[in-house]
Amino acid sequence: MKKEMSSFDVRSMAIEMGALEGGHMDKVFQWDSGTVLFRVNISGEGKRDLFFKDGKWLFMPAAKPETPMNPLSFATYLRKYTDNARIGKTYQIGFDRVIVMEVLKADFEYKLIFELFGGGNILLVHDGKIENCLIHKTMRDRSVRPGEMYVMPKERFDPTSSPYEMFEKAFRESTSDAVRTLATGTSLGGQYAEEVCALSGIPKNTPSSELKDDDIRKLWDCMKDLVSRILEKPSPILYRDAEGNIADITPTELVIYKDLEKQEFPSLSSALDVLMDKLAETEERNYVDPELEKLQRRIDKQTETIEEYRHDAEELRLKADAIYTNYAQINELLEVLKTQSARLTWDKLKEGASKIPFVHSIDPSKNSVKVKFDDMVIQLDYTKGIDANASDIYVQGKEIGDKSARAEEALKESQEAYDKKLKGITKAQMAKANKVAPTKQFWFERYKWFVTSEGRLVIAGKDAHTNDNVVRKHLKDTDVYAHADLHGAPSTILKDGQKASDSDLREACHFALAQSKGWVAALTDGSAYWVYPDQVSKTPEAGEFVPRGAFIIRGKRNYEHHLPIELAVGEILYQKERKVMCGPVDAVKAQSEKYFVIVPGRGKAGKTAALMAKELDVPEEEVSRILPPGDCEIKQKVWPEETPEE
Repeated sequence: MKKEMSSFDVRSMAIEMGALEGGHMDKVFQWDSGTVLFRVNISGEGKRDLFFKDGKWLFMPAAKPETPMNPLSFATYLRKYTDNARIGKTYQIGFDRVIVMEVLKADFEYKLIFELFGGGNILLVHDGKIENCLIHKTMRDRSVRPGEMYVMPKERFDPTSSPYEMFEKAFRESTSDAVRTLATGTSLGGQYAEEVCALSGIPKNTPSSELKDDDIRKLWDCMKDLVSRILEKPSPILYRDAEGNIADITPTELVIYKDLEKQEFPSLSSALDVLMDKLAETEERNYVDPELEKLQRRIDKQTETIEEYRHDAEELRLKADAIYTNYAQINELLEVLKTQSARLTWDKLKEGASKIPFVHSIDPSKNSVKVKFDDMVIQLDYTKGIDANASDIYVQGKEIGDKSARAEEALKESQEAYDKKLKGITKAQMAKANKVAPTKQFWFERYKWFVTSEGRLVIAGKDAHTNDNVVRKHLKDTDVYAHADLHGAPSTILKDGQKASDSDLREACHFALAQSKGWVAALTDGSAYWVYPDQVSKTPEAGEFVPRGAFIIRGKRNYEHHLPIELAVGEILYQKERKVMCGPVDAVKAQSEKYFVIVPGRGKAGKTAALMAKELDVPEEEVSRILPPGDCEIKQKVWPEETPEE
């Protein structure tokens, strides 16, 4: 579906808005920071509306929308300064997505400037200075705030007025192909660049450096013909695909859309009216109750907190146990430090303690010493005995356990509130909003995850923070650690991996690779390896530095080669609950009858996620959060055949 207005759309709309010239500003209405309506009184014709919607659409709707009762501050300001002002000329700035409308008062001449890029904006400008604007922001090259001078967009190639010499120069200096040079070097944009190539008969992927003088001239002539049709004989067309979805709206007919169903409109505004209705329907279908969203966020946070409490309590228990496991060494250390601290200076005490192999660090100012056994650092008070230190740690663990119990009670209350709210939404409301209920959430969904062919859970970090967490909190002695053989890959854990088969180990490596930057780079295959937990360390060698989210691997790496960069997204059952999983094709295939195979591609991840979510009957967000980084496209759809009804 069309996402925004092109520069050609903006030029056509500026021409259509010429119908407002000579009219007088009546009222200004505002819904939010991106939606404003101007009502213009035209003598002998009545009132016409100009609608700036969602920061990216500007058109004159046929029907008057229902306006808000009370104007917001920006609308109130405009009413004060533009009330009954006469509308002057309307024009596009260069070939940018910017329209200027002259607003003329008896003593002042203002300009209303509509920006349809970068989130959109409306500015009231007088003598080049911004009087007020819908959105205040500061950018690298300009400041958009009241009192600042309005900075026009940087001048670029204008296909409606720039000379042939500039057109030719764009190709002679280009290192890209014909269609990309047209799209960016001559400001045509994607679909119009393809249209010019199609009209000229020149393959769009022809390198610009290989174009002859006649080829460039032919492209120029076709571009000027297209521009002429748009400016002099506009004939807006709405195109629909085979499924009836709106593919595009253009101010003139395009041959690149010859296979699509077309519908002609008398104006671009009337075509955009249809698109706005369709977008409104989509927004209604995708509506999510905000209270449910709030409760779900609370549940997610409480679940994460409980997991952290459990981890910290277990860690303290292990530390207390380790004290008694190394009883003799620790008891002797505490006695020596207690005695020597009364006799030696802090520096001497530090110097002596640092020679003991299992002493990690010492802080005499706090009577504290840290010891390290089996990668576990334990903080002790050397003025206390070994039993007192162990007791302190056990008490800390108990306190955290009590906090965990209270948090579980709070989570239970939140879950009950969520369930009650969900049940309160009637079937009629659900049908109207087409709300798809989310599947049950599990703790591991804060990470990337999948379940192997043989039922073992695999989790992986999403970023540097979760890379640290996934290892620190979840890598146990019985697990296996996997990582792709390239920079920018997640830390991946195969739970109970030391009992896993070769196929499960390969699937974990496959997942580590596919969820890495190798996907973004659109590689076809690659390598990954797995190691044991005791080979994974955060402790660097002298002079080295380990950044957040990274780990040092020591010892032999067990490699898996020729792993394909592809994944599958399908419906599985996990602990008797329906889930949608993204994992290696073999793992999904073993557990699902309906799934999609995806690969890196030009398709936008959001669009692909929406399509799969609709087919799998889950919220789009539930699919988008499990997809690999970067864009993807569907390579294959595997779906069970429907049995005909008797």
